[in-house]
Amino acid sequence: MSPALAGVLLLALSGLGAPVYALIGALAIYLWTGTDAGTIAIMVEFFRLATLPALIAIPLFTFAGYLLAESKAPQRLVELAESCVGWLPGGLAIVGLATCALFTAFTGASGVTIIALGGLLHPMLLKQGYPEKFTLGLLTTTGSLGLLFPPSLPIILYGLVAKVSIDQLFTAAAVPGVLLLVLLGVYALWTGKLAGVQRTPFSLERVVRAARAAAWEIPLPFIIIGGIYAGWFTASEAAAVMAFYVLIVETFVYKDLARKDLPGVIGRAMTLVGSILIVLGTALGLTNYLIDAEVPGKIFDWLHLYIGSKWAFLAALNAFLLVVNMVEIFSAIIIVVPIIVPIAQQYGIDPIHLGVLFLLNLEIGYMTPPLGLNLFLSRSRFDAPLGKLYAATLPFWLMMLGALALVTYVPSLSLCLLKR
Repeated sequence: MSPALAGVLLLALSGLGAPVYALIGALAIYLWTGTDAGTIAIMVEFFRLATLPALIAIPLFTFAGYLLAESKAPQRLVELAESCVGWLPGGLAIVGLATCALFTAFTGASGVTIIALGGLLHPMLLKQGYPEKFTLGLLTTTGSLGLLFPPSLPIILYGLVAKVSIDQLFTAAAVPGVLLLVLLGVYALWTGKLAGVQRTPFSLERVVRAARAAAWEIPLPFIIIGGIYAGWFTASEAAAVMAFYVLIVETFVYKDLARKDLPGVIGRAMTLVGSILIVLGTALGLTNYLIDAEVPGKIFDWLHLYIGSKWAFLAALNAFLLVVNMVEIFSAIIIVVPIIVPIAQQYGIDPIHLGVLFLLNLEIGYMTPPLGLNLFLSRSRFDAPLGKLYAATLPFWLMMLGALALVTYVPSLSLCLLKR
């Protein structure tokens, strides 16, 4: 079959709604057919994938995230955060930032956060007097803020694909993640003060009551995030600890989920995991062909004719990643990362720094018009037109671009906590 005909068939299948893994797999089979390795090269990738020790972290973290999402944990966390900082001028907005970031980190998906917490926080923010434009922008943005914090699924996936230390990625992403939260938190305080929003009077009694209600969930981020940063356990071990802890707490302590609910939760979580693994296996077969065909080297040779500076390459890379990361997170990581990693190394870019930049671009891509996934999720959740969401997210998008520029050109922000 000629390359032109193959390309037309793939486009037709895509238009008919063929799954991503089927399109990637078909392209990989077509490219490998006729080579010495043949299609066995794709099967080898599935075998190699199954033997990776860190792979177990994906189903365990996903299962724990679905348990949290389907329990009453979001309500308890919001109540606790509001009781602590609701007295500030932008207190409730900061509550939204912090709880959404934490929830996205533990569930691994911005869509879950917007759906689970968006409906809870949206009326609360409007009731306190926050402008609707700010409220929509905040909730659309915070859907992906937690992707830089453990136990973020995209970080684990990036580490597996790029063959870099997942633990080092968690550590390197900490400072850029906190920087984003601080920048957006200052903006929330300023907006709250200008809008004259109602403040929630501080009540020690309310704090104690909320802390008691969430007593079993408060230790979770300290155990998981603190344990990874302190080196007490690896990402895979943290996944096992989190899955066991959340299962016991939500099922037997709080009893938010009955034992009869567990098969359904497991089924929904493993459906997502299965789709990730199928895409991962087929995409690794495709990218291995591209590497075998020396595509990264050819791209580097072409780029070197026009981009001689490391810093100019980083600027071009950021622009490219914002577009690539706009829609499909897992495919972007699996297909693009193996190509850009060797090119970036030719420019002398640290692979861990590159990982943080990729993930930060991923966060911003989710809310980048016209196709950012968070924009469509918010349109569905809040029944707001896309044009209104574009305008609402613009200030947040610009601040996140500023943070991206800072992290890009000051590598020490990503690398300062690494013990090298």
